[in-house]
Amino acid sequence: MAMGSRQPAGKAAGTTRPAPRTLLRAAAALAVAVGAGCGPTADAGPSEPPQQASSLESWNEGPAKAAIVDFVGRITDPSSADFRPEAERIAVFDNDGTLWAEQPMYFQLIYALDQVREMAPEHPEWVTEEPFASVIRDDQEALAGFGLPELMQILAVSHAGMTKEAFDARAREWQQTARHPRFDRLYSSLTYRPMVELLEYLRANGFQTWIVSGGGVDFLRNFSEEAYGIPPEQVVGSSLKSEYRSDASSPWIVKVPELGSVDDKAGKPVNIDLHIGRRPILAFGNSDGDFEMLEYITTGDGARLGLILHHDDADREWAYDRDSHVGRLDRGLDEAAARGWVLVSMARDFSVVFSEQQR
Repeated sequence: MAMGSRQPAGKAAGTTRPAPRTLLRAAAALAVAVGAGCGPTADAGPSEPPQQASSLESWNEGPAKAAIVDFVGRITDPSSADFRPEAERIAVFDNDGTLWAEQPMYFQLIYALDQVREMAPEHPEWVTEEPFASVIRDDQEALAGFGLPELMQILAVSHAGMTKEAFDARAREWQQTARHPRFDRLYSSLTYRPMVELLEYLRANGFQTWIVSGGGVDFLRNFSEEAYGIPPEQVVGSSLKSEYRSDASSPWIVKVPELGSVDDKAGKPVNIDLHIGRRPILAFGNSDGDFEMLEYITTGDGARLGLILHHDDADREWAYDRDSHVGRLDRGLDEAAARGWVLVSMARDFSVVFSEQQR
């Protein structure tokens, strides 16, 4: 789709045939990466006065920006009834579709398919062996029919059976070289500039910022600090299981093709409790996969803030919600207002979209 064309909300724009819902859900659920989140970092230093609203320079003036600034002001003002000490200022963010783009399919799934194609010369048998043959041919119809067994085979060769260090090296190389088909930019550059500014704004006001994503935790940890300023120990994600092995020379961790934790839907609050140990006071998501996280966080005691990024900008990114196979937003769209969640419009509230995009 041309950059200047429009498409109604609810339909993904600028893509080839979308990946099937079964494939995408399974990929997110399986977490195509490894590891587990760690505990919170030490509290930040003494409180500082809230930054001015102008710090969120890529946010247009409007109710979404005003809600954020008002909330941070109340939380950080010692004279406010809503004041929270820094230990309680914890904000959690989904990644795919919240901090960076997620179309035409989750970037980590694209990574897994790319890995199969890259490894294919070493496996001539894959030319006729499914599911690898369809991946190598880029057979979209066949990919649409993949279920859990096929995905497990893809994950076994692209994410498991290797040390953590080997996986990290391959993931970093892909993140530094692979380019998005629509924008011809590195996938790693398709982070949302307003969201990066929001992370910085919150940290400047004494917040811990965490990623709580359905994506694979090790895949995320390879770029979270550079892209978002979020250290790897503050990343919670889905995981495959790992095994500890050692010999006479050294020990190592090996990834195995067995499901560990699924950090999606109801799994998000569970992992927040497990890895963070406090109920955060701010949550930002973009899809129904984040619903339970938003519900859990905004129903706690005291002042809290829930936000949903609505993809409604087909010109600069995509317009999609209820009917999308990726990042479907249906129930959250219906219930946001009644639950007091702020619906952030990409078209209305973002003056720019991507981090390297000129104003």
